[in-house]
Amino acid sequence: MPHTLRLGWLYPKLMSTYGDRGNVICLQRRAQWRGLKVEIIPLDQSADAEVFTTVDLIVGGGAQDRQQELVMRDLQGAKAEALKHQLDQGTPGVFTCGAPQLLGHYYEPALGQRIEGLGLLDLISKHPGPEARRCIGNVVFEVVASPLKEALQTQVGAVPLVIGFENHGGRTYLQSVSPLGKVKTGYGNNGEDGYEGAFHQNTIATYAHGPLLPKNPFLADWLLKTALERKYQETITLEPLDDQLAEQARSSMLRRLGLAEAIS
Repeated sequence: MPHTLRLGWLYPKLMSTYGDRGNVICLQRRAQWRGLKVEIIPLDQSADAEVFTTVDLIVGGGAQDRQQELVMRDLQGAKAEALKHQLDQGTPGVFTCGAPQLLGHYYEPALGQRIEGLGLLDLISKHPGPEARRCIGNVVFEVVASPLKEALQTQVGAVPLVIGFENHGGRTYLQSVSPLGKVKTGYGNNGEDGYEGAFHQNTIATYAHGPLLPKNPFLADWLLKTALERKYQETITLEPLDDQLAEQARSSMLRRLGLAEAIS
């Protein structure tokens, strides 16, 4: 029997801004190309707390302020506790833009009331106001979070640069949680401290859209490998895929952004 994965998609109708559903498609296809079976499980208003406990991998995308409010009205009580338990226990996940804001302590929108988060990640997010300039553009960062950095170094032979596209009004400020990466170009969390995203257990939180995983297939493979090893309690070696087109696109973008020295 082939290995199978249950991929939990966090509020797909409310949190799929800027093409973040591409992360779900990327994980599904890269698994299927290796003969793995993937079941997509919507983690939304119709799912009860028990469903949250059955998934092996979680993906959350971006959302506008209104959609974030709707999500947080539903993601409370037993559902919130189930999600927190999953991520605290090491279930791998990738959360983009609005999703990591929800995982923090709170998000203060440009207008309206503070949106309380789950408090899973020790960070806060604030919008500086309706007249403030948005953080928009290509972003490139070097992974600095352990043990992700070391795992990627073993996986691809180096610490690769992550390429994405950011478009956010909110600014995120980390407290005790580890940053995901150090910005090479772009704004990152807040355009001030030089850091991008956050990393907790096996949780990747980032402002990088793109969508992220097709631009950085090594991250998709790390998520798949981690999910499979946790589920089956055995060492997993993923069959290499032909990522030549993705690598050519990455090289082109790095040259365009003046980071040609990063191309090996």
